[in-house]
Amino acid sequence: MTTHVVATAGHVDHGKSTLVRALTGMEPDRWEEERRRGLTIDLGFAWTILPSGREVAFVDVPGHGRFIRNALAGLATVPVVCFVVAADEGWSEQSAEHRDAIAALGIRHGLIVVTKADRAPDLVASTIERARSEFAHTPLRDAPAVAVSAVQNSGLDQFRKVLDDVLANMAAPDANGRLRLWIDRAFSVSGAGTVVTGTLTAGTLTKEDRLLVTGEGREPQEVVIRGLESRDSSAYALHPMNRAAVNLRGVPAGDIRRGQALIAPDDWFMTSVIDVRRIGGAALNEVPAQITVHVGTAAVPARLRGFDAEHARITLDWPLPLIVGDRLLLRNPDSRLVLGGVGVLDPDPPQFLRRGDGTRRGMTLANMPSQGDVLAKLTDRGAVEKNYLRRIGLLDSDARPPPNVRELNGWWVHPPTYDKWRQQLRALVENDDRRDQLTPGVSQGAVRDALGTTAAHFIDLLVVEAGLEQHNGYLRMPRVRTDLGRAEVGVAKLEARLLATPFLAPLAGDLAALGLGARELAAAERARRVFRLQGGVVLLPSAPDLAIHALAQLPQPFTTSQARQALGTSRRVAIPLLEYLDGRGRTRRIDDEHREVVR
Repeated sequence: MTTHVVATAGHVDHGKSTLVRALTGMEPDRWEEERRRGLTIDLGFAWTILPSGREVAFVDVPGHGRFIRNALAGLATVPVVCFVVAADEGWSEQSAEHRDAIAALGIRHGLIVVTKADRAPDLVASTIERARSEFAHTPLRDAPAVAVSAVQNSGLDQFRKVLDDVLANMAAPDANGRLRLWIDRAFSVSGAGTVVTGTLTAGTLTKEDRLLVTGEGREPQEVVIRGLESRDSSAYALHPMNRAAVNLRGVPAGDIRRGQALIAPDDWFMTSVIDVRRIGGAALNEVPAQITVHVGTAAVPARLRGFDAEHARITLDWPLPLIVGDRLLLRNPDSRLVLGGVGVLDPDPPQFLRRGDGTRRGMTLANMPSQGDVLAKLTDRGAVEKNYLRRIGLLDSDARPPPNVRELNGWWVHPPTYDKWRQQLRALVENDDRRDQLTPGVSQGAVRDALGTTAAHFIDLLVVEAGLEQHNGYLRMPRVRTDLGRAEVGVAKLEARLLATPFLAPLAGDLAALGLGARELAAAERARRVFRLQGGVVLLPSAPDLAIHALAQLPQPFTTSQARQALGTSRRVAIPLLEYLDGRGRTRRIDDEHREVVR
């Protein structure tokens, strides 16, 4: 049977904790001060079994306005709420605050519970009517209502039945989903070490899992699950929905606090800049620039830039693991006022580089579906890794690309952008060839500079589709290979030898053994098959560029001996090659012993 987690909500002293105590036989108030004052300060937890066999864990949240942050931490991670209104006091100040928070968080399942019905039986009907009118414009507009008296033990059976019915209509949580456990408590247990608790809403926790602790501006820290517990029972694995106590190895309790999260490595995108759409509450272009953002159990200072009434960009003070569709609650940091709720449209939006980018971005967001837009992301970047799209919440792991998107080596590629890259690459190489036919071609570094690092991931395929060829790491126009007749076999063997060791020029005897004399070498040079230096040194045409690349890695200036060692050759080759580079202005002599590469 599925376990469910339900939160209480409502004004202080309206009987939330008393109701939980009557339903479960457990004391939800954990602190001595809470029990002494009869006031819930922090989150409380208790559990029971409904008549259907469903297991229910209650998160009892404080109702006092001073503890609104604690209340939001409890509400933000649960899908079901019991909204409590006392019959003898009716709708009150924190009732409205909690209503706004529930609406902002997008909680769609719950029931209205009129407590203390024994104190004011004549007011039960009007209290229900008032509560329904207050929820008329929220997802809980059709929530069922029950009246109870925890003191007299009346109405509790009806409450259990109604709650059972509400839970029966809920979709089963995803045990195979991505794990993100928002931490609401962290403490140390003698003999066990660090323990954190939270509500598991998706994914599965398993003993010995390696996870990351993130949040509060700290670097993610790897931890290992040492043990698991739920409802005072140990477990090897926990599935949603469950209250989870997780014993961690690898981090002291003092390094963890409420608002951080346990996540699976490589499954989440950490972001501090998000584009959002209003779900409810104040128009976003009227919200203060300085706000507090609540998500999960986290409360993060942030800055808001409104594009229009419905869309904005939020910059968090520290990164959080967020995806498309996450609900955030906005609160005024100078008061308890809940400003409204927003949904994440893009957890990794483009930077603003030009005047007017903000206005244009607002127009783009206005046309973006609430589940995000894969094509917009591809259009913006040209190509993105499929795993990245999954990490930001735009794709399921088994998603296939749309008909107008190419999938190449784990990337989804925007065809018009790919065609543009291909055309740019062809033009780049053609221009280089026209400028100097003796060059080995365009380096891959130059291609990255011209087309961008994203395009460089597809360089091999782009070369083929652009009708180009690669040779020794350079891109060039296709070369017609001149048949050198009787010298062809010897030149081909020479090329193969020099491809393996570019700077070990053959000796005269080696050339003779290959059947390559002066006439044959001259023909090969005219065909751009070899490159000759003073002293009978024969290399490949790519040798000068390869030499510059190697020499540039040396501390500048360098000696002839250092150059020789870097090239893996002899002075017979190094000296004429360096003199050739000097003559072309690619290296510069400083004195008799030292040179430097001309940048």
